[in-house]
This record gives sequence, structure tokens and C-alpha cells, in this order.
Amino acid sequence: MIARRCLVAGRVQGVYYRKTAAERARALALRGHAKNLADGCVEVRVLGGEPEVREFIEFLWIGPSAARVTAVEVEELDPQAEEWPSGFLTG
Repeated sequence: MIARRCLVAGRVQGVYYRKTAAERARALALRGHAKNLADGCVEVRVLGGEPEVREFIEFLWIGPSAARVTAVEVEELDPQAEEWPSGFLTG
């Protein structure tokens, strides 16, 4: 299991970005959350198998059709360092 924190910048709020990311994460059986930040970015924390997390991060560059992603910053997290939800949440 690997864990990542991703900060997604661009036109990613108000375009169903979190909902679409959650649907993709659930389809890949990933755990974590996506939430809007005050600066207009979306923070995504994700936990799962390495191939699935990599595929999910590739999707973060795309998002829904109304999104315009300009950057995805990825930071490694210790999977044991925090409590993870049983599924993928938005908030």
C-alpha cells in the first residue's frame, strides 16, 4: 500500500472535480478524500495499491470535462501515519 497527497490547481472547483475524482477512486478501490481548499485548489489524499494510485494520479490531470488542470503536486505520505476512511470521501 502507498499513500499520496496531491494538490490539484487550475479550474477545479465548481466543476464536479471532487465528485468525479471520488467516482474514479471508488472504481479503483482506493481510500481517502478530496476537499476544496480556500486558495482554489483541491487537496486529494489517497491510499491503495501502487498501480491503482498511479492510475488515479494520472486521472487527476484530466478530471471532468469542465475542469482545466494546470498542476498536480504529489507528495509521498506514510500510509501508517494517519487514519484512513474505509472508502473515498469528499468534503
